[in-house]
Amino acid sequence: MIQLRHAIWLLVASVSLIEVGIAGCTQKVEKNAKATKTSGQPQTEEQKIKCQLDAPYLPTPENVVEEILKLANVNKGDILYDLGSGDGRVVIAAAQKFGTQGVGVELDPQRIQEANENAQKAGVTNRVRFLQQNLFQTDISKATVVTLYLLPEVNLKLRPKLFRQLKPGTRIVSHEFDMGGWKPQRVVKVLGPKQGENFLYRDESCYTILLPDEQREHTLYFWVVPKNIPNSLR
Repeated sequence: MIQLRHAIWLLVASVSLIEVGIAGCTQKVEKNAKATKTSGQPQTEEQKIKCQLDAPYLPTPENVVEEILKLANVNKGDILYDLGSGDGRVVIAAAQKFGTQGVGVELDPQRIQEANENAQKAGVTNRVRFLQQNLFQTDISKATVVTLYLLPEVNLKLRPKLFRQLKPGTRIVSHEFDMGGWKPQRVVKVLGPKQGENFLYRDESCYTILLPDEQREHTLYFWVVPKNIPNSLR
């Protein structure tokens, strides 16, 4: 059952969307509820904007955040860019635990506000900042670590920018999705928490999240930007 639900999640999350940006429209429903297809359109302007964006806001469990930072071998001297940073939990955790400088890039103003509030509560506002920007327009050349939780087609579209702007040796970790023909150097599987796991569905108007009882396995992909980039990956 876990594998089946995960397969459904991956299939639906891979739906190709139109606008470029990282954010989304989410709606929590009761556990074990069924996803229903609706024809109604979002009622508010904010919802309309959110539902046009490439990737929905789907929070990464805290134990998975820890594994992301561990896999990236984050340290105090790093500058971490989280593309599609949501509520800021990855850059905040890196700053708290390792003293890392962090930049979160997020298009949704609500998530930016939450991230700034979370950074203030964590006491790391001097080490992190959040940019309300389209990630394809953000200069990431100073990054030594980049983390991603996007969608497959967004990863592929982003790959040339990563090669173009990042220095050789920069570490990259993607949560859940790979980069096509760019073979990862490591793949790590992580079990999420037993309850409160998010599964993503999409109806005609917006994204919907179901909260099943089962644990879900998360996949993390790790790369290091090479000095010489194969022509097949450019």
